[in-house]
Amino acid sequence: MASSKEYLDYILEQLSDLDDISYRAMMGEYIIYYREKIVGGIYDDRFLVKPVNAAKSMIPDANMEKPYEGAKEMLLVDEVENREFLRDLLEAMYEELPAPKKKKK
Repeated sequence: MASSKEYLDYILEQLSDLDDISYRAMMGEYIIYYREKIVGGIYDDRFLVKPVNAAKSMIPDANMEKPYEGAKEMLLVDEVENREFLRDLLEAMYEELPAPKKKKK
């Protein structure tokens, strides 16, 4: 099941307090970037983030879910209606996220 553009728009609106949020469509789903680092994505209308320590400490009871078959598990963010929480979550995660990979030429 692909994610809806409406759910993507809702999540982007919830993240609008942050500068430099972007996304990329990929096979019916959406990868979410914060300041050019991948924080997670929208899969089957679920907002999933990478399970870095900051995210695990902020949402300790979050379910671990696979975005798609064969993928590594990610944390399910249930509090998508709380803009302040989402802003704080992504800001806390930022330093632990891997740097963007250099594009091959």
